[in-house]
Order: sequence, then C-alpha cells, then structure tokens
Amino acid sequence: MSAACAYTPAPVASGPVAGLAARERAGLGRAAKAAGLALVMAAGVAAAAWGTTAAMARAPAEALPTVTLAELPPQARATYRLIRAGGPFPHERDGAVFFNRERLLPPQPRGHYRAYTVPTPGATTRGARRIVCAGAQPTAPEACFYTADHYASFRRIVSAP
Repeated sequence: MSAACAYTPAPVASGPVAGLAARERAGLGRAAKAAGLALVMAAGVAAAAWGTTAAMARAPAEALPTVTLAELPPQARATYRLIRAGGPFPHERDGAVFFNRERLLPPQPRGHYRAYTVPTPGATTRGARRIVCAGAQPTAPEACFYTADHYASFRRIVSAP
C-alpha cells in the first residue's frame, strides 16, 4: 500500500482541550439557534405587517388581506394583464407551479397555484415580487395573490370596491 493511499485518523482530543472544543461547539449552536430565531421572528413581524399569518392559511382565500389592482405597482398590473392574456411572459419560470411550502395560502392540491414574476425596477435578478394565481385555468384564475417579499406574506388581488 502506498503512503498516498494510507488512512490516518485525526487525533482525538481528550481532557481539558476536548471539554473546550465541546463548549465552543455548544456556544456556536446557541448562536446559530439565536440567529435562526431572530430570522423567524423578523419574518413573523413582516408577515404581521402585511396581515398574513400561518393561522390565516387555513382560512379561505377571501379571509386574506386584500389589495386592489389600482393599489399594485404598475409592474404588477402589467404582469396581471399578461396572466389574463396567457402571456408571453418575460421569465422562463413564469407560470411554474407554486408549491405553497410556506402554507400562507389556503391548502390546495399540488399544481393549483402558479407563480409569475413582477419585475422590480433596477433589480439585476427576478427580485422578490410575485403574483401567485389559483385555479386550473391559468388565463381565468379563481384568485390571484400579490407578494412583495418573496412569499413571506400575501394579499389577495381584488377589483376596485
């Protein structure tokens, strides 16, 4: 067997050094958990600001907060018109199935929701804004929802009152 192929296990620390390493790992774990909790809390605050919570996901779409077409940014209104016309869409992923992993929209079978990009002026990527529509017929959706924060919250799009 050549030396290049030989396996030498790493030395195992013992005594005070091992205890220090374990304490450092535990400290990093607590810091990571705290950072994760802060992120979850921030997402909850953002969702609360938009009025969308996980509890609302079990409610019908009509129970979600609303936004009128006129209140949407002009790019969202243009995207909505493209959805109703059946395209053409500027992004390859437009019309892809939205899986509702966040569970903020009412539960439906896979394939019920489709997501479309709402362009963000000045963005070099697709950005965070989307319209998600529900229903079997893409050009005649049962309901559409706007998110400005990449699925962290939703508002149901309604006609002017």
